[in-house]
Amino acid sequence: MSATRLLVLGVVRMYGRAHGYQVRRELLSWSADQWANVQPGSIYHALKRLAAEGLLEQVEIEQGKGPDRLAYTLTGEGEQEFQRDLRQRITNVEGSSSNAFGFSAALVFITALPRGLAVELLEYRLTQLEGQRANVAAVLDKGSEWGQPAHVNELYRLWLAHCDADLEWTRELIGRLGAGEYVMADDPAHEFGAAHPS
Repeated sequence: MSATRLLVLGVVRMYGRAHGYQVRRELLSWSADQWANVQPGSIYHALKRLAAEGLLEQVEIEQGKGPDRLAYTLTGEGEQEFQRDLRQRITNVEGSSSNAFGFSAALVFITALPRGLAVELLEYRLTQLEGQRANVAAVLDKGSEWGQPAHVNELYRLWLAHCDADLEWTRELIGRLGAGEYVMADDPAHEFGAAHPS
């Protein structure tokens, strides 16, 4: 599933019922076109595709001004897919750019998870990142012995710095969630994106 699909499912879930323009406006207000490569056309395509797959339901033709007449709601299957994909993207640390988009998409919906589960998934991610860092450090340490040009080590140093930053940030987020920051799905008065429980 692409990051766009997760974002579209998440925004429709957040609103309860949304039309394409609402989804587009919300995602662009988050600058998702920059950090998740979400383009307006891909949002409308995802809405139609998700509806065809039974993950969204077209609920009514709205009367009013503007081009968006169809509204969508999340189906039971859509909720299951949203939760499955959200969890998978939080724990996946593969280095591709599409995975970075996917993690960013999951991060903006992390409050849709119960606090304990979010921490557990991030702890798993932390373990994966530590393994990734160890692999990069080994390549940096042994690269010249394996016949790589010395200047290529700069790439590995950059990767190591990225790993260290990811590890530090992940530990800090685990700490913030553990300290009760942000309103999570199992907190009373859950409201998407609220900074602290009421």
